Order: sequence, then C-alpha cells, then structure tokens
Amino acid sequence: MRRQIFLLAHAAGALAASIEDCPGYAASNVVDADGTVTADLTLSGDACDIYGTDLPNLQLLVEYQSETRLHVKIFDAGLDVFQVQEDILPRPPSQNISSSDAALQFSFVENPFSFSVTRSSSGEVLFNTNGSQLVFESQYVYLRTQLPQDPNIYGLGEHSDSFRLPTDSYQRVLWNSESPFIPRLSNLYGSHPNYLDHRGDAGSHGVFLLNSNGMNININRTDSGEQFLEYNTIGGVLDFYFLAGPGPSDVSKQYAEVVGLPAMMPYWTFGFHQCKYGYWDVNYAAEVVGNYSAANIPLETLWGDIDYMDLRQVFTTDPERFSLHKMRELTETLHQRGQHYVMMLDPGIHRLGNYSTFTRGDEKGVFLKADDGSNYRGVQWAGEVVWPDWISSEAQDWWTDEIIRFFDPETGIDIDGAWNDMNEASNFCPDVNCDPAQEAIDGNNPPQPSNPPRNNTGRPIPGFPEDFQPDGASAGKLRTRQATKGQMKGLPDRDLFSPKYRINNHRGELSDATLYTNITNSDGTVQYDTHNMYGLTMITATREALLARRPDRRPFVLTRSTFAGAGTRAAHWFGDNNSTWADYRTSITQLLAFAAVHQMPMVGSDVCGFNGVAEEHMCARWALLGAFMPFYRNHADASAPAQEFYLWDLVAEAARKAIDARYRLLDYAYTAMRQASATGAPIASPLFFAYPSDAKTFGIDTQFLYGDALLVSPVVDDEAQSVTYYLPDDIWYDFWTLDPVRGAGTAVTADNVSWTDIPVHIRGGAVLPLRAESANTTALLRRNNFRLVVAPGLDGNAAGSLYLDDGDSLDPGDQVSDITFAWDGATFTANGTFGYPADGVVVESVVVLGGDQPVTKEGPWDLDGPFEFTLS
Repeated sequence: MRRQIFLLAHAAGALAASIEDCPGYAASNVVDADGTVTADLTLSGDACDIYGTDLPNLQLLVEYQSETRLHVKIFDAGLDVFQVQEDILPRPPSQNISSSDAALQFSFVENPFSFSVTRSSSGEVLFNTNGSQLVFESQYVYLRTQLPQDPNIYGLGEHSDSFRLPTDSYQRVLWNSESPFIPRLSNLYGSHPNYLDHRGDAGSHGVFLLNSNGMNININRTDSGEQFLEYNTIGGVLDFYFLAGPGPSDVSKQYAEVVGLPAMMPYWTFGFHQCKYGYWDVNYAAEVVGNYSAANIPLETLWGDIDYMDLRQVFTTDPERFSLHKMRELTETLHQRGQHYVMMLDPGIHRLGNYSTFTRGDEKGVFLKADDGSNYRGVQWAGEVVWPDWISSEAQDWWTDEIIRFFDPETGIDIDGAWNDMNEASNFCPDVNCDPAQEAIDGNNPPQPSNPPRNNTGRPIPGFPEDFQPDGASAGKLRTRQATKGQMKGLPDRDLFSPKYRINNHRGELSDATLYTNITNSDGTVQYDTHNMYGLTMITATREALLARRPDRRPFVLTRSTFAGAGTRAAHWFGDNNSTWADYRTSITQLLAFAAVHQMPMVGSDVCGFNGVAEEHMCARWALLGAFMPFYRNHADASAPAQEFYLWDLVAEAARKAIDARYRLLDYAYTAMRQASATGAPIASPLFFAYPSDAKTFGIDTQFLYGDALLVSPVVDDEAQSVTYYLPDDIWYDFWTLDPVRGAGTAVTADNVSWTDIPVHIRGGAVLPLRAESANTTALLRRNNFRLVVAPGLDGNAAGSLYLDDGDSLDPGDQVSDITFAWDGATFTANGTFGYPADGVVVESVVVLGGDQPVTKEGPWDLDGPFEFTLS
C-alpha cells in the first residue's frame, strides 16, 4: 500500500499527493574528512510541490562534534531558508573528533538520499530515514524515521499528556499558544522539539531538531505495523543534534551542552510563593502576608499580578489602590521581614500618547512594525497595544531603561524578580480581520477597577507600617472557606498566514490569538519563523535588564512561554491550569518533561489550580505535592475564589507539614540546582533514570525522584486516602519515620494516607543533608545547623553532597563550599572545598540508618574543613 503522510482526523485539508510521488534527493560531491561529511543534495526528478515549491538544491553537513554528539544538518544551498539566529540560541562548539572515536555513526544512501544514525558499540540503529522520501519545500519539510515497536519516547513539549508519549495515532503540535485549562492533545505555551528514546539495557539516546517553525510531529504505525516518528514543519531547515547517552541522565546532560546549562537560581526562590490575580489593592496583598504569619505558615515571596497596574499598563501603579508610597512601604516591610516581592511584566504596551513607556519606546522605534511601517497593533490587557521587537538592540536598551526607572530601589519599587506572562505572545484579537481599537472596546480592555479605593482593610495587619492599619480597630479572625538573500532569514513570496500544509494549532489559524505571522522583525526575519521564540527573546531582555539593575546578583525571571534553551535564562510555571485532580496529576508529568528532558529545572504548577474552584482535599494534597517540586507557588485567577492555604484548617495543617519538610530539605534541593547548572544533571527525574533496566519504571509518571535521593509517591486518585506506588528492587527508607523498606520491584499499596501525608522515601546509598529545623523565611533558615542522614545502600555504603554559597551572588567566586560525604559502613568522611564562611553554622549530628534502630552521632563539626568519625 502506498504510504501517506499521517494526519489526524481533525487535521484541516487532505494530502494532495502521496509522499512516494515526490522524487526525493540524490547525494553527490560527497566529501568525507573523517570528522566531517559534506554533500550536495539535488532533487532527483520532477518536483511534486505538495505544499510549496520543492527546493532543487540542498546541502548536507555532518559533524562529529564530540564523542557523544553528532550534528546532522540539511539546508538550502542558497542559504535563504530561515535558520534560528545564533544570537538567540548559540550553537555548541565542535571538538571535531574523528568518527572512529565517536559513540554514534552516520551513514547514508546516495539515491534516493536517506541516512541513519547507529550506536558504535552495538550497531543498533537509532534513527533511520530509509524507506521514505525527504521533502524540502518552501513551506513544508518532511522527514520520517523508523522506531522500534512500542518505543519509550519522552519530550516534544510543551504538553499535558502522559510523560511517555503514546505511540498510536499520536500527534504533537509545536506552536506556542495561550492555553487556558492546559488542554490535552494540544499545543501549549512552549515548543521543545527534542525527545529522549529509552531502550532499556540497550541505552538511551536523544534527538533535538533545532527548528523554531510550527510543526506537527506524528508518532504512529504504518499499515503493516511498522512504528515511525515523522516531522512535518512549515518552514526552516533540518538541523539535528543526536545525543548518544547511553544513560538517560547522560542524554539530559548532553542536551544541556547543546542548548546551554540552566541558570543558577537564588536560594530564596526555593521558598514558598503566594499570588492571586485579584489582590485588588495593596492592603489586600499586605493582609495576605499577615494572614500567613498569623497562621504560622512560612511565606517567602508575595507576587503582584496585573492588579497593581494603572489600567493594566506595565511600569505603572494604580494611584489610588497601589500608590507608589504604599508599594514602597510594602516592599520595604517584606524585605525587613526577610521576604521577597515579584511583579508581573507583560509584553503588550498600551498605545497611548501620554503613556511615557510607550512614547519612549516609540521614539526609539522598538515596536514590531506592520507592512506600512506603522506600529503593529493588537489587544492585550491594557487595551490597544503594541509589542516590542525583542530582536532589536534598541528594544533591549529601552526595556532595560524602563526596568531601571520603575524598579529603582531609591525612588521606585524594589522588586526581587520579574514575571513575564502573555509572551507566546497572546493577542486578544481573534484573527487577522481584527480592528484592535474596536476589539479593545468590545472586550472592555482595560476595565475600570470594580472596587473603590480604601485606606486600609479595616483590620490590623501585624508587622506592617501605620499606613496599613485602621484607626482603633481590633484584630479580626482569619476568613475561612471550607468548600534578505543568503542571510538565512526566510524565503520570499510565502503565504505567511495560511500555508497549504496546516499544523493543528488548537487556537485555529497561525495568527489567531497571537501576533500576526506576516510581521517583520528588525533583523529581516518574520514572525512566521520566529513566533515560537517570542517568549524566549522577551525573557532574554528581562534577564539582561535585571542584570543591569543589579549586576552582581542573580536575576530571577519567571516565564510562561518557552523554547529550547529557555532554562538558561528563566524559571517556568506550567500555565493556567485548572483546580482539578486531573491537573494535579498532570503537574507531575510536566515536571518530569521539563526537568529531565527539556533542561528547565526551576519549574512547577499553580498549586491548587489557577482556574475554577479549589476543593479542600485536593488543595491539601497539592500543597504537599508542590512542596517537593522546585518552584512552589499557590496562584489563582480573579474569577476563582481565594485559595490561600490558611483558608482551610486541613490545608493549613498540610501546608505547615509540607513547608517544614521543604525548608529542611532546601539545601538538598539547592545543591541539586547547583548540579543542574554546572553539569545538566536533572533536578527531578523519572524512576527509569535511576533504574534504566527495570521495564516496570518506563511508563511511571505519578512518582518522581526529587534530586537523586528522594522518591516522591503522592496519592493521585480523586478523593483517595490510599495509593499504590512502585518500589524498585533496592533498599529504601521512609523519609518521615526513617524506617527501612526493602523494595522488591513490585507495587506497594499504602492505606489510610491522611490528607496531610505524602509518601516519600530516601533511596539507599544516599547521604541526605537537612537543616536540623525549619524556619519562617529562607534567610532565617540559613542560620540553622545541619543534620545529615546516612541511608546505606545494599552494599552498606552511602554518598552525598552539599553546596553552600551566599545564595544570591551572580559569581560567588571562591566563597563556596562543595562538600562530599561518604560512608563505608564504619567511617563517615566529609571532604571537598570549604570556601563559604559558615558563620557558626555546623553539622550538629549525623544519623546513620540501616540497623535495628537509627544511630545518632552527635557533633558538632564545623563546615570550614574536612571531618570524619568512625562508629564502632
């Protein structure tokens, strides 16, 4: 039977011809220089022109860049087709090794051209395009690779589907889009065209297609049952990086070598964060902080959503509800209490003549332009808006200036981080027929504030300045709730709105609810090609601006939209999820994808859900689960009821327990973050990363390893108080009781798991550094001593590490301690570098597990040098 391009039933339009009607390409002028292969690829026959114009002449470049990385690139000979700009995503340097020293081997068939990638050690085929034709057209590029039966494929984010991707009639669409309720089987906020293929004892490998264009990636079977994965892109080139592994963690690290190591995060960002769209004045926000204190629930960071803005204009405050004076008092009070404040910055800039942020940008020409040279207009929260062209250097200068002006510690709001939302970019114009000015009016954007201004809440807020307090009011109870040519900038004469090949964007056409795809960027490229990188370029500008504001301190940026390499610049939350058990479970699969496959370690969900009504039991479970994810923030929509943890007694109890554990483990997580930023080691991972030969782990996505030593197995079923989880064949220790548990490679059921409990186990072979006690803020936590827990493996040994620095410096220099711990069954040793001044903080005790009872060796031991002891 003739093989057809696979399209899901809902795909628009039918395939005009079979792929086998296309002639493919023939290779000639092959030059094999051992570490590099080049060839000309020429169309082998009459063009098929299925979805565009076949390009007659292509080039092949193969580079053995390192022992574990193979680069294969197929591009147009004229260098007109768009390629991702190197200043947006820098390419890794090539070591130009000999192919004989490489873990991967490239081979090809000249006519019709196809290629394969095999593992040198075994000859196993990892990627093979034989049997299908390469199609390379002006607006359509097609390539198919064979896969083993029922493969274990992970990645190709961002999505809300299972972590291990389905293999029958499954499609991943990459086109960044605002996606309320994180719909299943849909494109979401980010595009990450890389996947990990795990083959058990045969090893893991990774494949990254460096292409920012919209695409459908299909995983399916042929009529004869042969498994395949195919790329269908609407532009760009085929720029592949093959990663040899062989371990899954190796693949993750090797991917970091391509897209960049993750940015090191400040220590305080591992605290608990609270936000809500709907804190309608500064008094409300301050009272939330006070309520958390009164409820004895540690709160590290308060967030400001668009409520603070004057009619939703960035770099302004509502003069009556968020006066600059009281906003400065708010941030000063938070800082005095050891807490932090982060504010929202959206990309849409209100097009208004007396709005200085707009006029300064307009004078510098920083906004995206329409065909007639005028500012391209759309609609976002502030009404009729324009969008910065982040690719231009002028936009960076303007954005930096605006951030320094507004967030001046002496005259403005002294924020600790910035939050970039709506940066897919989201456009309230539904389609290309929109009249932005009228759409803003019809959509009531911006709305007038619905609450009248007030001087205070009418209730005292302990710890806040007099401006926040009522006259003579007594303390009230907490409210509760129980329910150009040759420049790789893109081919001319393309249909930039409706290409013949359609990707299955869940919002509709390419330009629906986003920036129009015919808009030209300052460097001559168009949004059709760069759309998926708009958020990446925005967070780049924000990070650079924050560095200019505080050059010596680590910037913190949170983003909704992402692309490959975003982890080098920002943290990510999983977008506008729903207050449901299903989205509670989905947060685990999203964590695994971003942390283990896409090299974004600082990630997490909106705990208890953003949309809808948070239910008490679900919120209690989520408060516990979120505490074991890198980024931990409770956030809800303006339309949702308040869901701060203190509003339910049960949730408050769960949160206190969760945050107590999180803070005692904070240095463990911070050490894992350091390892991620230094080596690419994943901060969280699926079980098969640690047990790659255990086939029972390959599909598990309701448990995860936090760091390399903690297994988190939350209750996942709706309203359940029992959970069945998998314990690999190993020795484990209950984190809460320290009791040993011998895993047998079978499922274990825990019954009567209360609403304030979550099963967590220490993996045998680990030394776990904990603070002896928790604290109300991370600043106070850093003053507490350490307690080390030794969890011997089956061989009786254990090892671990602890990284210490000041938690904030961009470059702490030699004032760091990188300590390794080892236990050989009798002697415990601590070695490494000891450059961080511990200021009296010591290891007060070491608890050794594995016997009939834990054995505690009392210290103290200073953290300014090595130490050891022996247990007789």
